[in-house]
Amino acid sequence: MEHIVIIGNGISGVTAARHIRKNSDKKITIISAETKYFFSRTALMYVYMGHMKFEHTQPYENWFWDKNNINLKSGFVSKINTDDKILEFKDTSTLSYDKLIIATGSKPNKFGWPGQDLDGVLGMYHKQDLENLEKFAPNNKVCKRAVIVGGGLIGIELAEMLRSRKIPVTFLVREASFWNGVLPAQESELINKHIAAHHIDLRLSTNLKEIKSDENGKVKSIIIEETGEEIPCNVVGLTAGVTPNIDFLKDSGIETKRGVLVNRFLETNITDVYAIGDCAEQHEAIGQRRNIEAVWYTGRMMGETLAQTICNKKTAYKPGHWFNSAKFLDIEYQTYGWVFSERNKQENEAYFQWQHPKENICITISYDKNSNKFLGINTFGIRMRHEIFDKWLSENQSIEHVLEYLKDANFDPEFYKLYEAEIVAKFNQENNTNIQVKKKSWKRIFSKA
Repeated sequence: MEHIVIIGNGISGVTAARHIRKNSDKKITIISAETKYFFSRTALMYVYMGHMKFEHTQPYENWFWDKNNINLKSGFVSKINTDDKILEFKDTSTLSYDKLIIATGSKPNKFGWPGQDLDGVLGMYHKQDLENLEKFAPNNKVCKRAVIVGGGLIGIELAEMLRSRKIPVTFLVREASFWNGVLPAQESELINKHIAAHHIDLRLSTNLKEIKSDENGKVKSIIIEETGEEIPCNVVGLTAGVTPNIDFLKDSGIETKRGVLVNRFLETNITDVYAIGDCAEQHEAIGQRRNIEAVWYTGRMMGETLAQTICNKKTAYKPGHWFNSAKFLDIEYQTYGWVFSERNKQENEAYFQWQHPKENICITISYDKNSNKFLGINTFGIRMRHEIFDKWLSENQSIEHVLEYLKDANFDPEFYKLYEAEIVAKFNQENNTNIQVKKKSWKRIFSKA
């Protein structure tokens, strides 16, 4: 019986295993050094905040794996012998495979800061990080202040977690405005103000110089590069992005760059070895997507796609139109298609922007200023239907069409205030147009693209 071995039990590896099992009776082994059972990584923050217990983050009951004949092995792979198709473990044991899937995910970036490996320095990526957070920041008496380094989505999640236990937080962001390499200025400024409103000490254009230790090897303070200011703290969260977790592949013959290099079929340069998820790097970027995408849903899609290939139905990875969603404290954010920050905006791209005068609600629609083709939308504080924007992007609709039928896309619950009339009125005023907002139509909403 063909033996499929998957290194990593995150969303990519587990999705691959589930779909291989649906389509075959192959022998499947999932290896993890982190936890025995798969859990939802994005839910870790809610465990710390008291909204759920860790076992609630496990989508499958413990009996699921035996019932579906999926073997789980705890262990750390230290070396891969691709010639003989053997994995070597840290404890010197070995395991042979017929086909190998590398799905080892990411690890937090470290940039050689003095003190970056002290007790109390952590990321927010693994179950062990959650355990360390409980150890070093159980309350505001043990942790008098935390410093977070890096202004991405995980950084703001960690800030929200710590503030839920009333722990003071200083947030170091090297950019002049929060996430302004991704968000247009209007939205970045909205988030700056929202962070400050949550009593988080946001330091923009600020870099970490070093982390200082007490006499027991624990975090005592940090030093700011620009000013030399010392900030006493007990925890330092490193959230300055992630890098593929592939150190163990050295000398394996598997071709790597930043991640494991794969083609459109998620194949590496070695026959019967594949890579998926955060650790996979496309040789050639897909459209305007990045070569490496550390995103939950793309990891899931790669797992589903590769399972088809493993089960003799060779399938290329086609992630479709870009989308993502997140929360910035209390503000829900969605993005569909491409809306670049001003620094990455292309010459043919124009924005239409609307912002509520008082509430944390705004949108940016990106479109081609020559053809008026709709390119993408960011929404803050308004929930939108993924399927509608996916359809409009596939149909190459115009910005006028998007605005005319914007009510179809709104997914806010009943009795929420609607803003389509104000949004379209602003566009008409700025562009000397006369677009009329159409009534919501369930028939249109549920029609096929």
